[in-house]
Amino acid sequence: MKPIGNILWLVLGGIWLALGYAMFGLLMCITIIGIPFGIQAFKLAGFVLWPFGRTVVVREDGLAPLEMVFNILWLLFAGWELFLASLMAGVLLCITIIGIPFGIQAFKLSILALWPFGRTVVSEGDAAAQPVG
Repeated sequence: MKPIGNILWLVLGGIWLALGYAMFGLLMCITIIGIPFGIQAFKLAGFVLWPFGRTVVVREDGLAPLEMVFNILWLLFAGWELFLASLMAGVLLCITIIGIPFGIQAFKLSILALWPFGRTVVSEGDAAAQPVG
């Protein structure tokens, strides 16, 4: 069922979201200071491209002080818009029964879009083995 959901997601909008995040990542990687933000945008693009069967977890090694600063900068300049857009998409998708699985994926994306540093995307089978927070 996951491959069908991923293909539908990809065709119905995932490709455009992934391209948008990838373009933002390329823009950010132009400057040395923007490279960490570009990497996070590429992480988001990969998750948006094929979200079913994967989840977002907090890394085991915790959040480094520099990552906290980066998360705050991300939140101020890009994160809150991405979070609200994903949240709204999730709410709209959950209105219909058919859209509920896609809405859940949008909610997963919103978590990563809000606070990406210190989190990683893993397959759902691996998430059970890793402690979260």
